[in-house]
This record gives sequence, structure tokens and C-alpha cells, in this order.
Amino acid sequence: MSAPLHADDSSCCGSCSASAALPHPELPRQVAWLQWITLVWMALECGASLFAAARAHSVALLAFGSDSLVEFLSAAVVLLQFLPRFPLKKAHAERAAAILLFALAAVVVAIAALSYGAPLETSPLGIAITALALVAMPALAALKRRQARLLNNRALAADATQSATCAYLAAVTLAGLVIYAVWRVSWVDTLAALAAVPILVVEGRRAWRGEGCGCCG
Repeated sequence: MSAPLHADDSSCCGSCSASAALPHPELPRQVAWLQWITLVWMALECGASLFAAARAHSVALLAFGSDSLVEFLSAAVVLLQFLPRFPLKKAHAERAAAILLFALAAVVVAIAALSYGAPLETSPLGIAITALALVAMPALAALKRRQARLLNNRALAADATQSATCAYLAAVTLAGLVIYAVWRVSWVDTLAALAAVPILVVEGRRAWRGEGCGCCG
């Protein structure tokens, strides 16, 4: 016997049917603001992180900057769904978001392997940018999840997951940078980068299966 639907599930499935009937759904203002804020922030975060990574020779910062680039692309994917001149089906957007998560996991592992044992330096800029991301990204992820449930948009839900992942990466990267700055433990930088891989793979599989929205499965 199937489980009974809750009120939220019914409204979610109703919005799913309604949105599917529209050939080119309109872009809600709240989603537009969230995605444009994400694009601007991720562009700045990516540039600052990669610059700091190059100066400090930090694999964790390089992984964090790569995540910012993937998050930038993911936000762009969500926006493309609503452009009449560039129609992008929900299923394709979901798969694209999942592929971006898998790609990020592979990039992190490759960078960690190639950079193991490289000299490391303290990075005040890296500490500052990851601390800011640790504050901003959880709030942004929560707002995106709320809109994803209202619209039953799994690509936006996967994008919210990437914002949450960005916060997780910011936390482990910040911890690695601070530990090195205080105790000069160099291997913690690689450990901080690799700690993000399992969550990237798990969330990538969820997005691929269309489980990001949490409704209308």
C-alpha cells in the first residue's frame, strides 16, 4: 500500500502538473534574484579563491575555487530553464546539475593527488573568503530549497545542494587553513579537500535520480 500524501506533497505535485503544462514557464522574481546573486558572488568567490590558492599553493583552496566555478555553472543552468530562446527541460537540467557535482568530485581528487606534498603558505585572503562563504552559503541554500519546493524544480533543488556543499567546503577549507596557519600541519590541506568528495558523490547521485526536490518522486 502506498503511503498517504501529506498536504505539502499534494500542493507540490499540483505545482508539478501545472508547471509541466506550460511550454515556457515564467521566471519567478525570487528565483531570478537568488540566481543572479549566486552568479555575482560565485564569480567573485572563484576569482579570489583561485588567486589565493595560487599564492598559497593550497589544494583545498583550489578545490574550493573549482566548486565556486561549478556553482556558477549550476546557477546558470537553472536560469536557462526559463529562457524562451534557450528552452531547457527539467530532466536535462537535473542531469546537468548531477554531472557538475560528479565533475567537481573528480576535480578535487585529481588536484589533491597532483598537489600532494607541495609547499604551502598561510593565506589571509583564503581565510577571509571561506569565512564569508561559511556565513552566506547556508542562508542562500535555504532560500533556494524553499523556492525549489514551491516550484517543484529539482534543478533548483540540486543547485541549493551545491550551495550547501559550498558551505561545507568552506568549513573544511577554513579549518585546514587555520590549522596550518597556527600549527603548520601541511597535510591537513589535502585532507580538507578530500573530505568533501563523499558528499559530492552522494548528492550527485541524488540529483541524477531526480531526488533533489524531495517531492513528486
